[in-house]
Parts: sequence; C-alpha cells; structure tokens
Amino acid sequence: MRVIGLMSGTSYDAIDAAAADLRLVGDGLVLKPLGLVSEAYDWALREALEASLPPGTTSMAEVCRLDTRIGQAFAAAAVRADRELCDGRAELIASHGQTVYHWVDGAEVHGTLQLGQPAWIAEATELPVVADFRPRDITAGGQGAPLVSLVDLLWLRGRPGTPVALNLGGIANLTAPDGSAFDSGPGCALIDAAASGFSGGQLAYDVDGALAGRGSIHEPLLHRLLEEPYYALPAPKTTGKELFHLGHLRDALAGFGTLPAEDVVATLTMLTARTVADAVREVGATEVIASGGGTRNPVLMGMLGQRLPGVALRTSDELGLPAAAKEAYAFAVLGFLTAHGLPGTVPAATGARHARVLGSITPGRAGLRLPPPVLERPVRLVLE
Repeated sequence: MRVIGLMSGTSYDAIDAAAADLRLVGDGLVLKPLGLVSEAYDWALREALEASLPPGTTSMAEVCRLDTRIGQAFAAAAVRADRELCDGRAELIASHGQTVYHWVDGAEVHGTLQLGQPAWIAEATELPVVADFRPRDITAGGQGAPLVSLVDLLWLRGRPGTPVALNLGGIANLTAPDGSAFDSGPGCALIDAAASGFSGGQLAYDVDGALAGRGSIHEPLLHRLLEEPYYALPAPKTTGKELFHLGHLRDALAGFGTLPAEDVVATLTMLTARTVADAVREVGATEVIASGGGTRNPVLMGMLGQRLPGVALRTSDELGLPAAAKEAYAFAVLGFLTAHGLPGTVPAATGARHARVLGSITPGRAGLRLPPPVLERPVRLVLE
C-alpha cells in the first residue's frame, strides 16, 4: 500500500510529506521510502498561526480560519507528494495535522488539538485520510504522545545494547527499548523563539548553530532555566509550546539585564543538550539515534555528544531513515496500521491503559474501502 504521511511539528516551519510503500511480510512490516517533499507555510498563514499559539490569544473565528487554511495547505502538499513521489498512485493519506494546543495538567493530559481539516485533503486527493491520531490514546488514559514510539520500537528491535531513538524537533522526545517514552523538554522551541525574537523575525531558527557558536553559556541563566518543574516529573510525560515559548524565556531573563543574543542562544542550546543527555542517561542508553531538525544544528549535536561520553550518537540517516522525514514516515506507518484495524500505540510509552487503533477516517472519492483487517500487529519494521 502506498501511503503518504503528512507532518508539521511544533516548529511549524513546513509541512513534510513522505511517501512510503508498505507491506506486511510474516511478522514484519516492510517500509520502502519513496521520498519526501516539503511545503513551507506561506508567510501570512505562518504569522496567523504564530499569533494564535500560546502565549498569544485567539478566537473561535480564527481557529476556524486556521483549520481551513492549514487543511488546504496540507492538501496541496499531499497532491504534490502523490504526483512527484507516487506517480499518482497513492492509496492512503495519514495526516498528523498541526498541533496548536496540548492540554496538560501536571502529569495528566486532558485533551489535544491538531488543526488541518482532513476533508480538504480527501477532496483534493480523492483518497481516504486518517487524521486525529492523538485523542484516542488520551481517552484511554495516555499522554497522546510520543506516538512515534511504536515505530521506533519496531525499527530498533534486535539492535545490540540499549538503543534509544531521539527526536530533536521543537520538543525533544525519546523512546527506550523497554517501551518507555517521554518528552525530555524543549528541543529547538526556545532556540527558535530566541533567534526569531532577537532578529525581529528575520530568522526562524539558529541557522547551522551560528548564533550559539559565537556565544558563551550564561551559567546563572542556565541554572534558572533548569529550575523548571517539568524536568523533575516522572515519565510518561509530554509538553509543548504551551510551556516552552517566548514568554517562558522572557520570564527566565528577568533581572539579568541585557544579555548578548549569542549568549542567550548558546545557553538555550546547552539547556536542550543537558536535559536530553540527562534523559538519555536515565534510561541507560548505549546508543542514540537522532532525527528531526535539531540534527542539522552542529553546535547542538556537538554539545550533546560532549555530555554523552561513551554513548554512540548518530542520526537516523545512517540507518536508512532520513532524519528530516522520520516523523512523516512514522505517521504513514500509523495510518497503515489504522487502515488494517491494528493498534498504533504502546501503553508503556504513552501511559494508556490499553493499546488502541488510532485516528478518524475521512472517505475518499470511492467511499470507504479499507483492506481486510489484520489480526496481529507486526513486531518489527524492515527498511527496504
């Protein structure tokens, strides 16, 4: 089955559309990557989205407009991926949508909201669309994240030692071989916020770690940032830009006077490296396989490597899964599982009471024609 996975992370810089040819062979799921296309949000949509996210405020009218416009942007990305990567022969779309709010109260998640109306995608592609993956896990008592953990566990099954999958997106999360998974804290969210804030919006992120590379770590600021209670919470736990946003950084900077932008960004980069490294050591990792936009920041990766002596640090590219596309491929897998009636969660990862089939399905032009259900979920993922 040719599936297109659509993903826009907490950095909301672009929509990634990854196409995969997926098939069940024995107890394995074989994934043949067909490629990735990325579509940046247009300036007006990105600005409207950014203004609506915490600590900003919004209205129901603006939420409706965003849901429509994001859905249309996802639809355009899906059409392009089908044309360029699948020769117009895609069979299913799996859309994560754009997370705009994750309702967390202490260690409990009450709800989550992803925008990007799937009906626009189904109308444009004429294909069935699986969307709204996270709520079903939350209703079963889970965190609704990180959902890529199932794919990580299937993919890394059988590797020697204790391999840990790490995603360095806006928020950093990891998956350990025992099924435990959690958000360690900010990945690039605060770095991005600082880069944008100090540049007056000219920079969306710290390109190649240039700002951090020119700066020095401000130890008092780092100490204050590390006092955030989230880091001490036990797993499973999840977070988002509801906590780690520009306002969080401004509160931390209060009383320090005017610090050089480079020093602030260097300190935030060390914050991510330190909190990720602490989480990696906590699970006893012997190997870290990283993906996500943060892997393109050499300063961040260097700091992380320095704090993990004796632990092999590599990117998912080295194992055949493009670091920039891994999450989009993961949602393609989750959509495939849903279409075949198979659960897409690991209770140990999200804290749910039971594994659940995820998402809601919007029919395509031919109506709802799903493949025959499969009784047993695959136990390993094989890259072809």
